[in-house]
Amino acid sequence: MPPQGAIIAVLAIAGLASSFMFTLVVPIQSKLPELLDASREDTAWVVTSTLLAAAVLTPISGRLGDMYGKRRIVLVLMAVMVVGSVIAALSPGIIGIIVGRTLQGAIVGVVPLGISILRDVLHENRVDTAIALISATLGVGGALGLPISAYITETADWHVLFWVAAGLGVVVFGLVLWIVPVSVLRTAGRFDYVGAAGLTVGLLGILLAISRGNEWGWTSAPTLVLGFGGLVVLLVWGWYELRIASPLLDLRVAARRPVLLTNIASVAMGFSLFASNVSYPQMLELPAVAGGFGLSLLAASFVVMPAGVVMMVLSPFSGRLARTVGPKLLLVLGAISLIAAYAFTLLFSAEVWQLVVANFLIGAGIGFGYAAMPMLIMRSVPQSETGASNGLNALFRSLGTSTAAAVIGAVLATFVVDVGGTPAPTPTAFQLSFVLGGVAAVIALIVALFIPRRHAAEERHPSLPE
Repeated sequence: MPPQGAIIAVLAIAGLASSFMFTLVVPIQSKLPELLDASREDTAWVVTSTLLAAAVLTPISGRLGDMYGKRRIVLVLMAVMVVGSVIAALSPGIIGIIVGRTLQGAIVGVVPLGISILRDVLHENRVDTAIALISATLGVGGALGLPISAYITETADWHVLFWVAAGLGVVVFGLVLWIVPVSVLRTAGRFDYVGAAGLTVGLLGILLAISRGNEWGWTSAPTLVLGFGGLVVLLVWGWYELRIASPLLDLRVAARRPVLLTNIASVAMGFSLFASNVSYPQMLELPAVAGGFGLSLLAASFVVMPAGVVMMVLSPFSGRLARTVGPKLLLVLGAISLIAAYAFTLLFSAEVWQLVVANFLIGAGIGFGYAAMPMLIMRSVPQSETGASNGLNALFRSLGTSTAAAVIGAVLATFVVDVGGTPAPTPTAFQLSFVLGGVAAVIALIVALFIPRRHAAEERHPSLPE
């Protein structure tokens, strides 16, 4: 078997590539109507399509990994991402871009599968540190990828963004094929196609209502039908999953107290993270006459980049700390750091350096929190369920981030002032956004405090910390 350090490095690179897909089009997002000769409502699907694909495919790919081999499914997801990148790179119009971006969303399933692979192949003394590193890539790739995307956009044709993504995908595909060992742990049974279809329909309904509700109107017929319809479908899906022999997701495992509470905390943690991703860059780029700092996208990206750097630096420490004090305390520390970040911003946000400090705290909070969550999950589920369970946890984080994108976007679009004929968010809008991010962090903290200190899996491994 290849050196364990090489396996960790390759899966970390795959994680960076995964999170990079979400910041890929940020520099051109406001220019998409002009670039694609389409309405702003239509170009919003360039972002929404990736989000929907990621949310739907992540838990399904986790189950497929448990059944047919995790490395095999990682390779499939990488290949789909490469195909999507090439389609987008060659497409001058909006249809091809949306199709390509939808296929790019498949790569998000690589991170939970990578975490499950680590549990299968690494020595137990290295698992926690490795998981912390892979989890950190969820934030690091976005933070480091934003200035890269901004630089490419400023110096080259925007299609180059997708060629870079395709090249990155090819490199990662080759590294995984070369370095990551073939999965030998498999779950017996048949794939639950009905369950996959039900989960897909239910999630699409709810996520469409959340992501487009601000644009369609929160009380409009499409929003209400999709939202409540999706909820009904998921309830029926849950009833069905509890009554078949080989469900897509074992909801009895997902209902275990540590798993359930960790997933609830994931929603709040995801919301808190994305609230900063939406609000800080807009404040930094807002013209000074409107109360902002007037920075370019490239300059603003360097202000928020410390969050990703902190996540990466803390990841080895997070793993060691988890083995010493347990992942529950790690999640608690992460929530406290996020609360401190938003409290600091509410008190001090008049200078750029103050937002740099806030982003250091954001990085510490997400670094600790995202490292703790997969550890809590895997200490509470059987090894045959790690892929599906981590995929479900990633889904809950996606629900948090998509909700934050809609809610914070609505706040920033509601409290506006006219600046040269263009609406711009007011200081009140940013203050309210920071309050909401802080409230989400408080919820994550409260939920984390109720997670049991010793889980069922730990009973079989008494050497693990309490």
